[in-house]
Amino acid sequence: MYIHLGGEKIIRTSQLVAIFDISIEQSSKLSRQFVVHAQKNKEVETIGEEDHKSIVVTENKVYYSPISTSTLKKRAHYLDG
Repeated sequence: MYIHLGGEKIIRTSQLVAIFDISIEQSSKLSRQFVVHAQKNKEVETIGEEDHKSIVVTENKVYYSPISTSTLKKRAHYLDG
């Protein structure tokens, strides 16, 4: 199965590790360090031109998505059930 992250980006649900609200970057030092490390390794992709609402972590990349965490989680659970 697949999940649409916004724009033209679709990933396999089997690659999905976590979905976080964008605010976690400011509220958690560990989360910020994780994203900075991923950026250094060129493992971060920004989807679209809109404001980012969520961070999607997969096995190989970190995505900044313009879709809210609640919408993405609903899509992921819809595919699960």
